Amino acid sequence: MIYLQLFLSFFKIGLFGFGGGLAILSLIQMEVEQYGWMSQQEFVDIVAVSQVTPGPIGINCATYVGYTTAGFWGSVLATFAIVLPSLIIMLSICKAYFWLNKRFQGNPYFEQTLRMLRFAVIGLVASAALMLIKPTNFIDSISWIIFAVVAILTVLPTILSPLHLPAHTKKVTDIISHPILLIITAGLAGYLIYS
Repeated sequence: MIYLQLFLSFFKIGLFGFGGGLAILSLIQMEVEQYGWMSQQEFVDIVAVSQVTPGPIGINCATYVGYTTAGFWGSVLATFAIVLPSLIIMLSICKAYFWLNKRFQGNPYFEQTLRMLRFAVIGLVASAALMLIKPTNFIDSISWIIFAVVAILTVLPTILSPLHLPAHTKKVTDIISHPILLIITAGLAGYLIYS
């Protein structure tokens, strides 16, 4: 029964989770709380571990939740279930794209849809961030400032992309808001402030 619950939960998350790992954390948290697979603090801990572990955060979370819930085969099943919808959808889209290649190239409606999805992703990531804002994670005003700076730098390229800025400005923005640089900078700030 637990294997079926794991498969259906993570298949549903994989099917309806748009925007990458951070955007689907709220969906994973809902499923974890619904079935009582782990406590809130355990979930916050796996999110932290999943962020520093190589690979997508959503898949890392699925693997860890599956392992905690049902051992090795639970982790395999949860990981497979979360990637299966994407695999099916991408194979279908690739087949359609190659078949209708001339219709999709330069289609303004398709390009506009992709531009609009960026803002939906920002909302999903913000939702995940807001769900992780707990008193145990933010112990003082400095941790709030670090969070705010990283949040602003993360969404900056998406906000500025529709604007017609000079090329050098876009390059600087992309460098400043590069995820690896943000992780290292936030980690160093936390280490220097709290050690």
